[in-house]
Amino acid sequence: MAEIGTGTVGKALDVLDLIAAQGHPVRFAELQRLSPLPKATLYRLVQTLVINGMVTQDEESGAYALGMRLVRLAHAAWRQASLAPVARPFLDTLSQESGLTVHLAQMDYGHVLYVDRRDAQDPNAMFTDAGKVAPAYCTGVGKAMLAYLEPEELDQVLGMQSFHRFTPTTLASETVLRQSLDRIRERGFAIDREEYQTGVTCAAVPILSAEGRVLGAVSISGAGSGTETRTLEAWVPRLRICAEDIAMEASHWAFPAEQSAGNV
Repeated sequence: MAEIGTGTVGKALDVLDLIAAQGHPVRFAELQRLSPLPKATLYRLVQTLVINGMVTQDEESGAYALGMRLVRLAHAAWRQASLAPVARPFLDTLSQESGLTVHLAQMDYGHVLYVDRRDAQDPNAMFTDAGKVAPAYCTGVGKAMLAYLEPEELDQVLGMQSFHRFTPTTLASETVLRQSLDRIRERGFAIDREEYQTGVTCAAVPILSAEGRVLGAVSISGAGSGTETRTLEAWVPRLRICAEDIAMEASHWAFPAEQSAGNV
């Protein structure tokens, strides 16, 4: 971790992030290798997390994994702090009308957090991408949100980007990205031309409050790699209506009114 949280709570959250980032149960020796914290401090924090149900420890291997208490908290956060509950019927309708896959995302500390998905080809796969995190600078929903941030917020979020080149079409520099964001503001929508994943193209629009604050973004993409950009662009007017409907519904809901620039 590049930075260590301040205070006991901040450091404990860093440890949770570290365990989550591994994607598999992790032994203490590996945590110690990855964490800048002293061994005694790290051990104390891990044990505290275990006692409080935030982390579990396998009795045989001794490896640590995220606990079920976090699952309960995640579900509560999904209901209370994400757009997903209010957006659900609008996503369903758009996916059914278009026959395409629809994603709903929000910004989370400089990254894109996918909070819902509707797949017309596989209605049972509704939540397969919920909780998935992706870079903001090379995804359609990410660029759609970045384009409408206030200048100071944009500067802060761009400072969090890695600008790693995932594919030959990735916008791998801040200068090129800023030029793209200017065009997105002019057109009102973003296109991801296989910038994050080869074979995946999408069109995205921001979800804006009445005051112009970025609440999230919604995108539309094909079920396979053969979907052409012009096909997606033809759905942009309908995509905008979906975003406007979600924003209107969110205005009547207890959606968080104030968030930090990195957590739009």
